[in-house]
Amino acid sequence: MPFFIQQRQQSYLSGGLRPLRRMKRTWVITTIVVQEEEKGPFPKYAGQLFNNKSFNESIRYLISGPGVDENPEIGLFSIEDDANGHVYVHRTIDREKTPSFQVRFDIVHRESAQFLDRPLFFKIKVRDINDNAPEFSKKEYNITIRESHGKDKPVFQVTAFDKDEDGTENSRVSYSLTMQMPILDGIIFNIDPTTGLIHLSGCLHYETASSFKLLAEASDHGAPRQSSTATVNVAIEDANNHLPVFVSEHVKQLQLPEGRAALQLQVEDKDSPNTPAWRAKYKIAEGNEKEHFDIVTDPETNNGILSIIKPLSYKENSEKRLVISVENEEPFFSCKNGEVMISSPEIMNATVKIKVVQSQHAPQFHPPILIVQKEDSMKPGAVFRRYLATYPAQLPWKIKYELAHDPAGWLSVDENSGVLTVASDFDQESPYVNNSQYTIIIHAVDDGIPPQTGTGTILLYLSDIHERMPVLATPSLHVCDQKERTPLIIKAKSAQAQDLNGQFKFQLAEDSEDVKRNWKLGRNFGESVELLMLRSLPQGSYLVPFVIWDEQGFSTRQNQHVRLCACLDGHTCEDSPLSQVGLGGSAIAAMLTALLLLLGKSKGKPSLSPQEGEQTLITYNEESGKPLSQVSTKAGVLLTQSVLCG
Repeated sequence: MPFFIQQRQQSYLSGGLRPLRRMKRTWVITTIVVQEEEKGPFPKYAGQLFNNKSFNESIRYLISGPGVDENPEIGLFSIEDDANGHVYVHRTIDREKTPSFQVRFDIVHRESAQFLDRPLFFKIKVRDINDNAPEFSKKEYNITIRESHGKDKPVFQVTAFDKDEDGTENSRVSYSLTMQMPILDGIIFNIDPTTGLIHLSGCLHYETASSFKLLAEASDHGAPRQSSTATVNVAIEDANNHLPVFVSEHVKQLQLPEGRAALQLQVEDKDSPNTPAWRAKYKIAEGNEKEHFDIVTDPETNNGILSIIKPLSYKENSEKRLVISVENEEPFFSCKNGEVMISSPEIMNATVKIKVVQSQHAPQFHPPILIVQKEDSMKPGAVFRRYLATYPAQLPWKIKYELAHDPAGWLSVDENSGVLTVASDFDQESPYVNNSQYTIIIHAVDDGIPPQTGTGTILLYLSDIHERMPVLATPSLHVCDQKERTPLIIKAKSAQAQDLNGQFKFQLAEDSEDVKRNWKLGRNFGESVELLMLRSLPQGSYLVPFVIWDEQGFSTRQNQHVRLCACLDGHTCEDSPLSQVGLGGSAIAAMLTALLLLLGKSKGKPSLSPQEGEQTLITYNEESGKPLSQVSTKAGVLLTQSVLCG
């Protein structure tokens, strides 16, 4: 049926703006029908246009624009009968490629080609047919969900898009699941037909099925209906629906010599190994009120390693009863009436009875528990500590040392000297670290018959516990250089109590050859120790590294600064004993020669000082290349003299 299009125009005359004059022109166009994928034959009639100007004039109708003489689709439309305005289409059209065309119609005088009316711009819309099936964004989806996945949370969402005309039945998509493998009782996957959200009914069971394959179908509502499918692979990740169970539910009995420790508690867990659902967490629920014991998880076997961190005494603790509990890192879940329930089940327990056997003349570590804070100098190859054991009585047995428990392999021990060396970097994230604490157990084994074993425990803290460590009472000492080698008294104090009345043990650090040549320790008075000079040393400053530990086993390393100086009054160091004494060049040369003879085989290298006119002579050991001493002069005056290396 034809319809009328009213056109109104405003006329503007040349030479100025004139009053507006409304003019009415009428075009008549029958419905132009163009359907996509039309089969022909071509050219094919599509519609007709008419302008009332044709009543009085000899006219021609013209068509132009996209689909005619412009892209897209040049040559698609034409007016074959230009006198009657018959519009034709010349080939098949793909609506999904070009859904419409904005063409221009004109009417002109057949003889003069003069335009007789305003042009008509007309939108030719291509009629859609259902020639496209919905398409999923992927042909195959791979997803993973937990075994504890509940019905309230969607499993996944699939989406499909139909290229046919939007808002029509041809492009409206509905979803369905046409296949589920395997099919298990009580486990059904469903899909929302409108949104494509996939949900789960029932409870998954990893041990029964660790994966599912679903086939999702997307269908439109056109005629004929078009559809496509996509595969959804659902992998199931094991969750904690099995509790760890002790292999032996009976009471364990263990006989231990005084101070020794070694017991592994084994559990079975049917969840997947090396997952939070499988990994066990052990706890000493009863019997550890005095904190003699500690238990950690072996990350490889999942066993609980029960250790004695405070030595047991036969007299004080001949029998102990421990209750050990175990649970998983991940919360437990269960299935009830087809629904997932997160619950706190009854914790599994095991009872351990320990009987302490009196040991005859076993080596004893001093202290039995050594507490150490990680230091910046503790790098691979550095000395960690020298941890020694002795006999309560003077026995002729030889002691050898071994690492009984160092699960991360952070240390090595010299079997003869007991010196512990850092073997690898300390890792705060290690599974063997518990609350920033790492436990190391050392055994001292003698060569008696039968051999006796003593146990020492080291608690290495990776966090800062500096406020609990003992410290030197006077970190810097000024000592008069005298012919008589009077012992120096080095005092320590508790960092908490801030007094000098505690009992301390002292060692010289093992990682300095210079210290071994120059110093040794004498008598220990409890709160202090003697520091002895082994040979006559030049005046200067020296750093003597000490290892100090208190009665509780807290151990720290600290440098004692010793300044050996001249005392004119016999008991007070001069700030600069030679700085005010003017010396001639020959006197300085003699002094330098004497210094070189004192330091042994060495060589000097003069260098310019940052201060103009100053000159510095540094002496080096020819064999090691290390600096030995430094002497600075200016204008014949000795400014400074210091010993860099003893």
